[in-house]
This record gives sequence, C-alpha cells and structure tokens, in this order.
Amino acid sequence: MTAEEQLKTLHPLCQDVAPDVLHDFLSRMDPEYFRRFEPSTIARHITLAALLTPDHPCEVAIAEHPNQRFDVTLVAYDYFSEFATICGLLSAFGLNIEEGQIYTFVEGPAPAAARTTWTGGPRARPKGRPGLNRKKIVDVFRVQPGRGISFGPEDHRRLIAELTAMIALLDAGKFDEARQTLNRQLVEYLGQRRGSFSGLLHTVQITFDNSQSPTNTVMDIQSDDTPAFLYAFANALAMRNIYIAKAQFAIEGGKLHDRFYVRNRHGQKITNPIDQQQLRLTAVLIKQFTHALTWAPDPAKALEAFDQFLDLTVQETKGKAQPQALAFLSDKKTFPLLARLLGTSDFLWEDFLRRQHGNLLPLLQGYRDAPLIKPQASLKKELDKLVDKAKTDEARKEALNRFKDQELFRIDMKHMVESSGLADFSQALTELAEVIVSRSLRDCQAKQEKQYGAPRLANKKSCPFTILGQGKFGGRELGYASDIEVLFVYGGAGRTSGKRGIENSEYFERLAQELLQGIEAKQEGIFHLDVRLRPHGGKGSLTNPLEEIISYYSPTGLAAPFERQAMIKLRAVAGDAALGKQVEAHRDRYVYSGAPWDLATALDLRRQQLKQLVEAGTVNVKHSAGGLVDIEYAIQYLQVMHGHRHPILRTPNTMQALAGLVECGIVTRQDGENLRKAYLFIRMLIDGLRMVRGNAKDLVLPPSDSDEFIFLARRVGYTTDDWQAGARHLQTDIEYHMKQTQAFFERTFGAL
Repeated sequence: MTAEEQLKTLHPLCQDVAPDVLHDFLSRMDPEYFRRFEPSTIARHITLAALLTPDHPCEVAIAEHPNQRFDVTLVAYDYFSEFATICGLLSAFGLNIEEGQIYTFVEGPAPAAARTTWTGGPRARPKGRPGLNRKKIVDVFRVQPGRGISFGPEDHRRLIAELTAMIALLDAGKFDEARQTLNRQLVEYLGQRRGSFSGLLHTVQITFDNSQSPTNTVMDIQSDDTPAFLYAFANALAMRNIYIAKAQFAIEGGKLHDRFYVRNRHGQKITNPIDQQQLRLTAVLIKQFTHALTWAPDPAKALEAFDQFLDLTVQETKGKAQPQALAFLSDKKTFPLLARLLGTSDFLWEDFLRRQHGNLLPLLQGYRDAPLIKPQASLKKELDKLVDKAKTDEARKEALNRFKDQELFRIDMKHMVESSGLADFSQALTELAEVIVSRSLRDCQAKQEKQYGAPRLANKKSCPFTILGQGKFGGRELGYASDIEVLFVYGGAGRTSGKRGIENSEYFERLAQELLQGIEAKQEGIFHLDVRLRPHGGKGSLTNPLEEIISYYSPTGLAAPFERQAMIKLRAVAGDAALGKQVEAHRDRYVYSGAPWDLATALDLRRQQLKQLVEAGTVNVKHSAGGLVDIEYAIQYLQVMHGHRHPILRTPNTMQALAGLVECGIVTRQDGENLRKAYLFIRMLIDGLRMVRGNAKDLVLPPSDSDEFIFLARRVGYTTDDWQAGARHLQTDIEYHMKQTQAFFERTFGAL
C-alpha cells in the first residue's frame, strides 16, 4: 500500500490528528510496520504520537485481553537503550513478555511536508510543531503477570508513571541513572525469585544475516525463556553500543524466538566475523550475568564493571589463554562470585581487578583453596621466594608490593564473599602487614648498609632498630582500607661503620624514608605507613632513639594526655625483638603508672571532635556520639585508670581489654556485652562504608531513604527479599547500638 493509499485509509480514523503529524508518521515509519498492524490499531498509535512534545516525550496505553493477557503500547521519541529500559521495567513489575513488535522511524531527513528548521543545538526546539521531526518509536508488548503477581488498574497507573519517568531520564541524557534505577528495581524483583536460578542458563543460539536489510544486520536468537531475558539481552546490546532499530519476538512452548535489526556504534552493519563472534560471546555472557545480579549489593555497579571485564577478557586474552578464561566464565559458580565482588567495591575493581587483569582469573580461581588466615611462616616463605628472584632494589620493591597487593586482594575478597568475622579478617590483615613490614625493613637496611655501613653505638656494638605498631595495627584490629600506623625507634647515638659513615640519627632517618617509600599505597589510607603518632607529631624526626622515647613519654615529658592514651596500642611488630620488648616495657610503666588520668582534658578533646569532625544533620559512625570512638575511648580511659592494679587490662586489643574490664568487675556483664556487640557492629558498618571506594576517611552514613543506604545494607549482610525492609532494619540497628554506647559513655564519664 502506498503512502497515499495509507493516508486515504487512515485519514477518516485520525480526524483529530493534525495533517503534518499524520503525514510525518506515514512517510517515516518502517514500511513493515504497516503490514503488521490493522488500520484501526495504526490510527490509535498515530493519535498517541500526536500527543508527543519535547516536554512530554512518551505516551503509554494498556489494553486487557482474555486469559490475563495485556497489551502494553508505548509511543515515544527514539532514544538509545530505550527498548532495554522498557523490557526491564516490565520485568520489574513481574510481567512476562510473551511477544512483541518494535518499530522505529526509518533513517533519513523528514519529508518536505514535515520538515522544520532547527534554531539551536541538538536539544533545541524546531520552529513549527515542536518535536515533529524527531524519530519516533512504536513498541507493542503482549504480557502476562507472573505467578502471584497482581496487575490491576492501580498497577497500570503505576507502570505508566514509571515508564514515563524512565523515558524522561533518557530524554535528559541520563542513561546511567536510568540503568541504575532500573537495575535496582529489577534485581530486587529477581532476588525474590532467586530460587529459580540454578546456575547457567541454557545455550543461546545467535545468527547474523546481512542480506535481509539494506541498512541493518539481522540477529536471530533462540533460547529458553527466563525471567527478564529480553531486558538482559537488550541491555547487553546497549552496553556494546549496538542500536536496535526494529525487533519482533515471540515465545512458543517456552522457547524464545527473537529477531533484532541492529547497527553498530557507527551506524553501520556488523559484517566482520570477528566482531560478530565477540558480540555473540559478550551479549550471551552479559545476559547470563544479569541473572546473578541478585548476589550483588549494588547491581548497576556490578553490571558496569562486568561489561569492562568482558572487554578485557575478549580483547586482551588471546591464544591458549582465551579458552581457559571462557571456561572459567562457563562455571556456574563464577557469576555469583563476580556479581558479589564487582557489585561491592569500586576500589577493588579499579585498583586491583582492572589494572591486574592478567592475574585476575588465577586469583579468582585460586582464592577458594587458600585459607583466609595464612600463617606468617607461609606468607614469609612465599614472599621471600618472590623477592629473592629480583636482581635490583627497584625490582625487589616491585615484587614486594605486587605480593602485598595480591594477598590484600585475596583477603578482602574472602572477607566480602564469605562474610568472615572481624577477628579473623583483622588477624589475616595483621599477619600480612607484619610480614610485609619485616621484609621491607630487611631490604631497606641492606640498601642503606651498602652505602653507609652498619650503624654502631658509641661502644661499637651494633645499634638495634625496631618498628612498633600503633592504632589498629598495634591492636591487631586492622579492617578494610586500614592504614598501618607505626613508630620507629633505634638504640642510640653513634655512627655507621662504612667509609661514608654518617651519624646514626641521619642513618635511621634515611632508613625511615626508604621504608615509607618502599611500601606503596594504592590509595591514601590503604595499607599506608602512617607515622603521625610519633613524638612531636609532624614536627618531630621520623625516628627516635630509645632514651628520647623514655624521656618524652614520662611524667615530666612533653607527651600530651591523649598521647599517653594512644600508647596503649603500642606493640613491637618488626626489627630487633629485644629493643621492641624494652619499648613495650616502658609503655606499661608509663601508661599504667597509676598517675592520675586527666579525664577533664580527655573529655574536652572528645567534645572538640564532635564539634569539628561531625557535620550537623549527619551521622559519622566513627566520631558521632555513640560511634566507634566512644567505645574505644571508654575502654581506653578505663585501662589507664585501672591498669596499674589489673595487669589483665594492659593489652593493645580493644576486645581483650573489654573482656578484662568485665572480668575485673569494672564494667558489668550486660554493659560489656552491649559494648562488644556495638563495637563489632560499627566496625562491620565502617568496613561496608569503606568498601566502595577504599576511602578510609569518609565515614558519614548516606541518607536512610537513599539507594546508597540500601546498597550499604546489602553490603553488610541485610539481604532480605524486600531491600527497603533490609535498609530499615539496618537503620534501626544503627540507632540502637549508638544509643546504647552513648548512654554507657555518659553514665560512666558524664555528658559531653
């Protein structure tokens, strides 16, 4: 039927439609569309198209059919990834897509009768009828509600409203926001039906044909039907920058038969067999991965990272390695693992997985076999074997940091995927940190002694050097993205034995600089050596002789009250063991001397933290009232006040000290249990906050009604079918634990 004949047939049915709109639709819509639909249906579509304006970019109509079937018709302007967005939202509403017809205006300029002149950029409105010359789509879906899903008039209104909102995001160019919002809704729905996921989906057969259309490649797809199949597949094409111009699909006997008319990112057919094979592979894998997203705390984050991961796997993995990589991806255990991993931490993806892609598959394959906690002897043996192969100082440094990064990744991954407890996680990190610090010290000393000789005391005996852990490192309490706080101490004054001999003070200062540069931090605060707690802070030397440590930390010394408190966490970790024991013994004499504890000054410092570090209207889980600091400070105050009478309290570890306070009757068993639970809970929460970007500083909770808070809840284990219910549960627990802690602190030491 010619355009004139179509116009003659449809004009009586579209009397309320402006002639230019009617002519525009008839002259630009894909010719096949007119063979698929009856004139009365086409007239309804044109009537909907007439309602479109730049401020109103879509119209949705829902019609009910027998046997609980519905036709969902969407007429809208054409946007990239629009088809995937619509399919995803229908699936998120629990609607199974049984068949559909997807059509788009053909390429080319608007016909003369409809052409207008633009007066600005691509988003400017044309003169004449606004939006007339923009490409439009007509998508018709036959859907049926899933088992137990209601789809009444109120659901119709809600679907129309959400489809309209999604198209508005596409219209504004907010494609990532649309995808994130959609994934959040869809994956929550799929999560409620996770039991239906039994591993990998059945084989998807994809064929390409470039002979049927002058402008598009025809992709024919056959597969078993599964929930959200069309969304997963269409989204995979969108993520590959494949444009869908037209599609037909139907389900017969549980089998899906799809035909997509597609073009690549340059608007061309997909003719290269290698490109076709890569598209076939990646589209299938993304589709498969979508069904594992219920394991991901943040589905959008996981899907985006997986897309990049596939680029690396397909494009960079060549030869014999590619079948091995693809075999790994065909393992049904792989997708849930990757979903949980990639949907948890931007930092791990950016700084470990993406940059060390060559090591990724061995790391993922081997992580299950290795225990979370490796004994120091095993770690030392593995590290020494690796570093001893290196021939230069720079190569040894690179080998040490590569080992550190891989082990840190393994520990973090085991912790995230297997939800290990804080004690085991902290022990695994501490064992690694001690081995890394010890080996780095050994290499840096060897380098220094080549230049200056060995340091000697005034009596010509060897001058010892020790490294002591402080903070979380000293307390064996390292967590996700913890830094490594240290104190450097040497035996005393003297000179080195080499021809270029220098004073011990200069030698050990140079050694400290080497150590700080030798252990590289991927990001500030993560496994980063921190020496700010040394005497005189940033103004002091990096290293101190033993006599200066004894003088500074004494009743007549210059140490402030908070430095006495900080000394609680001091613990020898590397270097000369005898010197380390001497420093620890002085720690006990100084901290637990029985000298009065300046509680007023300590509380004033805590008030300053609340004032300076907690922004009004926010909750900082470390510094807000009832946060982690209140637990740690309360225990430390009591250690200083009672440790001279109770040796059991002289420990750098918070939980051991709390147990000692309960055993000594200083803290009641009920308060002790409340503090223990609050400490473990808040440490878990801090790990969850730090996991995203590896930022050790930002510990402010996101708004409780935000998606960010929902994803936080899922990261820390609140993985209920109803994601919002999980977030509410987390919020309730946060309030409970922080109120319990604040009440104990104020009851024991007074209000802040």
